[in-house]
Amino acid sequence: MPLIGCHISIDGGVELAPQRGRGLGCDSMQIFTANQMQWKGAPISPESRDLFLDGLIKNEIRSVVSHDSYLINLSSPESVKLAMSRKAFVEEIQRCTLLKIPYLVFHPGSHMGKGDDYALQKIAESLDYCLAKVPDSTVTLLLEITAGQGTNVGFSFEQLQTIIDQASHPERLGVCFDTCHAYAAGYDIVAESGYRDTFQKFDDIIGLERLRVFHLNDSTKPLGSRIDRHHQIGKGFIGTEPFFRLINDERFAELPMILETPGDDEHYAREIQLLKEAIAK
Repeated sequence: MPLIGCHISIDGGVELAPQRGRGLGCDSMQIFTANQMQWKGAPISPESRDLFLDGLIKNEIRSVVSHDSYLINLSSPESVKLAMSRKAFVEEIQRCTLLKIPYLVFHPGSHMGKGDDYALQKIAESLDYCLAKVPDSTVTLLLEITAGQGTNVGFSFEQLQTIIDQASHPERLGVCFDTCHAYAAGYDIVAESGYRDTFQKFDDIIGLERLRVFHLNDSTKPLGSRIDRHHQIGKGFIGTEPFFRLINDERFAELPMILETPGDDEHYAREIQLLKEAIAK
C-alpha cells in the first residue's frame, strides 16, 4: 500500500508535525525543516529532535520527506547567490540527518539566462560540493521534475539523468515525480497509454529504482503548458482517474505519495481519504 500523506506545517516546532499529520490521516508526510523563505534556518534543539522522532512512532508516520528552501538555486550564475545556495543546501542536509529524514527533495535549479547545459553541469558540481561537506550523511537527494517554467531546468527525464551522470556520487541521488510538473512538462499521464509510456520512458532513461517519492498534484494548466500551477485532486486537467491508477500501481506500492494541493487542512484530510478509499483491497 502506498504511503499517502501531505505537506505538514512545522509552525511552533518540528516536534508538532507528526501529530498534525496523523490528525489528517497521513501515513507519510513532507515538511520544511526550517522557514522555506529565509536563508538561515533556526537550529533544532536535541529536545525537539527527540520529540519529533518519538512523535513519528506514536502517530504511526511511516515515512518523512523534507523539501528544501525555495530560495536555493544550485545553478545560479551569480557567485554570491551560488555560495549562499550551497551553504543553505548543506544545512538542509544536516537538518535532515539530525532528524533521520531519509529524503531531501529539491528543485534542480534555474539557469537565469545562461542556458540549460550550463545549469545541468553547475547543479552536478553543486551536489558534489555539498555532499563533500557532509560525508557521513546518508540522506538521499531527490531531484524533483519541474514544469519547465521560465529558466528552470529538470523538466525532462533526460535532463535529470544528465545531472545524475555528471555528479560524482550518483548513488546518493534519486527522483521525486511531481504529477502536475510532469504533466505541464508534456508527459501525458492522463491517458492510460500515456501513463504506461511515461513510466516506461522513465525506466529506460533513469531507472524506476531511482523513483523514491511522488508529489500528487492536479494541474490548473493543460498538458505541455510549462506552467507550474497545482490544483486539488480531480479539479484540474489531470482528473481523478490517473491518481487512482497511480496509487494502485504495484511498482510504487511502498513509496511516499505526498499531496501539495492548494487549500487548508480540511481539504487535505478529504483528499487523503479519497485516495485511501480508492486503493484496491
